[in-house]
Order: sequence, then structure tokens, then C-alpha cells
Amino acid sequence: MGHLLSREASSLSRDRRCRRRRKVPPPRSRSCFLRGPCMLCFIVHSASPPAPEQPLPARDPLPPPPYAALATAEQRAARRLLCLPPAAWEPRSRCQRLLLSGLLPSPVRGLLGPARPPGEVASEMVCKRKGAGLPACPPSKQPRCAAAAAGAEPEAGSAAGGGDASARGAAGDSGGGGQPASPPPPPAPEEKGEEKEKERGGEAGCEEPQEHPGDGCREPLLALTPNINHLPPSILLKIFSNLSLNERCLSVSLVCKYWRELCLDFQFWKQLDLSSRQQVTDELLEKIASRSQNVTEINISDCRNVSDKGVCILAIKCPGLLRYTAYRCKQLSDISIIAVASQCPLLQKVHVGNQDRLTDEGLKQLGSKCRELKDIHFGQCYKISDEGMIIIAKGCGKLQRIYMQENKLVTDRSVKAFAEHCPELQYVGFMGCSVTSRGVIHLTKLRNLSSLDLRHITELDNETVMEIVKRCKNLNSLNLCLNWIINDRCVEVIAKEGRNLKELYLVSCKITDSALIAIGRYSMTVETVDVGWCKEITDHGATQIAQSSKSLRYLGLMRCDKD
Repeated sequence: MGHLLSREASSLSRDRRCRRRRKVPPPRSRSCFLRGPCMLCFIVHSASPPAPEQPLPARDPLPPPPYAALATAEQRAARRLLCLPPAAWEPRSRCQRLLLSGLLPSPVRGLLGPARPPGEVASEMVCKRKGAGLPACPPSKQPRCAAAAAGAEPEAGSAAGGGDASARGAAGDSGGGGQPASPPPPPAPEEKGEEKEKERGGEAGCEEPQEHPGDGCREPLLALTPNINHLPPSILLKIFSNLSLNERCLSVSLVCKYWRELCLDFQFWKQLDLSSRQQVTDELLEKIASRSQNVTEINISDCRNVSDKGVCILAIKCPGLLRYTAYRCKQLSDISIIAVASQCPLLQKVHVGNQDRLTDEGLKQLGSKCRELKDIHFGQCYKISDEGMIIIAKGCGKLQRIYMQENKLVTDRSVKAFAEHCPELQYVGFMGCSVTSRGVIHLTKLRNLSSLDLRHITELDNETVMEIVKRCKNLNSLNLCLNWIINDRCVEVIAKEGRNLKELYLVSCKITDSALIAIGRYSMTVETVDVGWCKEITDHGATQIAQSSKSLRYLGLMRCDKD
């Protein structure tokens, strides 16, 4: 730009030849043009402070101006521009337009001093482009504006052409004595490359402005994919607690290492349901007990490969065991129940139904060492007798549930012992035991009795049942199935006296439609009635109870085939 206005073109040619020999640095990447607001949009209202003045070299024919010691290329160009007479700085000249448009480098603007249109007062540069106040940021690709690019290229060309012509005219006027200026030499290949780079930079500056100026300066945010692992561990543990042991061990723990660690949390190994798993052995029970010694409940029903040894190891390593269930484990004997009773004094629940090898010796240990026992189930343990049951009744005064089934050696003595020593009993079942009305009548002492199972009691009379219903005001479930002696009169008394009764089971009893009519007429609380296999029940009784009862929800009529 400055060589067209220079008085000595030859010296400039020499400088250009010297620069040509130098190693040209590689052009900057295009991204540098987008690091901040475009310089084409600024209007310069103030100039940088002037550089220090230094004398020119002695070889210059003109008087040495104060800028002779400028070293950089921009400073040398400023020096040549400043050597021109005042005629070269007309308002329509190329340099003045460059100065006003902000294209001159800062050293040149500093040396030229302040230059702004008259009447305009401003102390800083203002960018007219939208979003110019945003901080500098890395470039972001935007779609080019074809119309803006097409319009910008002719304007730039005309500005360059007009500027060159005016510069040449100004140089001719300032030649001194009317001497013609030397024609400019053809541009060098390096300069062509620089011009192309500038054109590319100009095209890059013609990008379409964004609707939101700050969008281009922000780093693209990665969309966060919802992930269940971002939840707190306590929430995941709560979710996993609703799954069964099979689902946690065979499905959830195989998802990832994190879920596997969660599935090994101690709270999941407090309550173990290992029922009907033939792969459960004594070794597995030992590993479980060694890993989690805070097991409080375990169910090994139908586990045929578990022996007394495995149960003993479990009892020794888990002294806090509270609930022990082992239905149909016929291979277990008194050794296992004695180990559980002696090592787990806080035991509250023992369900060991259908164990042929269990005798009174195991029950004696339970009764003497487990004072917190509340729930026992010894159904179909045929070697249990009154001796063991009486010791449990006397030693476990907190019992709330007891269920016996087909224990032929259990008689009225056991029923009487439980009624006298366990006042908190709520559920009592003596299905198929050698119990009579003389023993059952003692149950009237249980004021908290809520469920009574007297199925298949051969010597049970109607008067005993009616007396129990009258005395036990909290009774809500009564099962009298397979008792042929129960008749319509007994059912009518039950319907009248059972103020809280909700469930009544009369399968295979000697009743007729009159019993159903009495239930519908007198009972205001009964919701479930089952009279299956009662041959005397007809459609008339079923219709009457359905029409008259206001609380009935279920009526069982299986094999009531009489027309």
C-alpha cells in the first residue's frame, strides 16, 4: 500500500527484492480472522499514542524526519507515508479513507495522530455488527451469505481500484517538479499469495450474522443422555429391593460392575429366600454366612442338598437370625433346630413343617432358649407330642401364632397349655389334631384371638363353637370345614354373635339354605362365605343371601349340585 505513494520506487523495489530472499512465514489459518469482531466494522474515533521519534538514516536526500529509526515493515510504511506533502492527504484520498475505515495498522494511525470527521466526538471504537460486545471466542462454522459475498467483492474491488488510482494520482502530484513517477513493478508470487489469502479472509468475514450473537462464541454443549446410574446409590438400592433374589443375582448383577456391587450390598443379604433351589448346598450356606453375617431371615424350604451341618454353620455365623423357615426338609433332624435355638436367642419365627425326623428334643431347646419366639409352625411333624409343645407354651409367653396340622400326638393338654401361658395368641390352628371340645373350650380365654382354624376336629360340638364366638369378640376368621356336626342353628348363632366376623368357611358341613339365609339376614360384617360340597345348598339359598347381605363379596358354591 505504501510503495505506490513513495517518492523513490527504486528503493522500495530493492526492499522488495530483499524481502523476496527472506523465508516467508507460512500464512496464518483462516480461523484467526474469526477470533474477534471483524475490523471492517470499526470506525476509528481515537488514535494510539504516537511512537517515539527517531532520525532517518543519512542516505535519505530529504531532511531527516523524526521517524528515521523505525524498524518494522509497518513502521517503514508509515515513514514513507509521512514523507508526502499535505496535498497527498486530501479527504478523498486512499489513505484518508483507510484511516477512517480502520484498515491502517496501529503504528501508522499512531504516527498520523487523531483523525475523525469534524463534529463527531467519541472516545472508543464502536462495532456496528450485531453481537460485537461479546468476548473473543474460537471460530464456529456458519453458512456463508452468497448475496453478501457477491456484494462485498465488487465493493472491495472498487475500493482497491479507486484507492490505487487515487494513490497513483497523489504520487504524481507530489513528485516534485512534475516528474512522472516510475511505473510499479508487477506483483511478486509471494504478494499474489498474500492477496489471495486476503480475499479468502474477506470471504470469511462475509458470513451471515447469527440470530443470537452469543451462540457462535459458546462451546457446543454435549447433550446429557439420561442415565439411571446418575441416581444416588440409596435410590438404586431402594429400587433393587423390590426385586426378588433371582432377579438381582441372575439379571441385575450382570448389567455392569456398579450394579453388581450394589447387588452385593449387605441389606440384600439380610432376608434370603433360597427355597426350591437344589443348587443350594452346605458350602453355599457357609459362603453366604461368611460374607454377610447379619442375616435375619432365611428360607431353605425344599432344599434337598442342605444338611444339618450347613444349618449349624449358618446358625453359628449369623447369631442375629430372627426367622427360620425349612418346610419339607426331611433330611434335617433335631441337630439343626437345636443349633438354631442355641446360637440364635433372638429367634422369633420357626416354620419347620413336614420334617419327619423332628422330635420333642428340638422343641425343648426352643422353649428354653428362645424367649422371643412369636410364630411357630410344626405341621405334619408326626413325632412331636404334648411334652415338647407344653415346654414351648411355658417358655415362650410372647407367642402370637401357632399352627399344627395332623399332629396326632398333640391333644387337649397342649391346647390348654397354650391358652393358659400364651395370652397374646392371635392365630391358633389345630387342623386334624387329636383335639376335642374339652380342649377347644379353653381358647375362650384368649381375648386377642382373631383367627381360629378348627378343620377336621372329629369331636367338636356346636355348643363349643358358639361359646367361642360369644367370648372372643375380636374373632374375624373362623374355619370349620370338614366338621359334619356343624348345623344351621350353630351358623345362625355365629351370624348373630360374630360382630367382627368377616370370613366363614363351612366346606363339607351339614348345613342347608337356612344357614345362608341366616347369614344374609343377621350378619352385617361377613364378606367371604364358602359352603362348597354342602349337598343341601340350592339356588334359593344362594339367591337369598345375595339379595339380603350388604357386606358379602365372595360366595363359594363348589359342587353344590342339588337342583
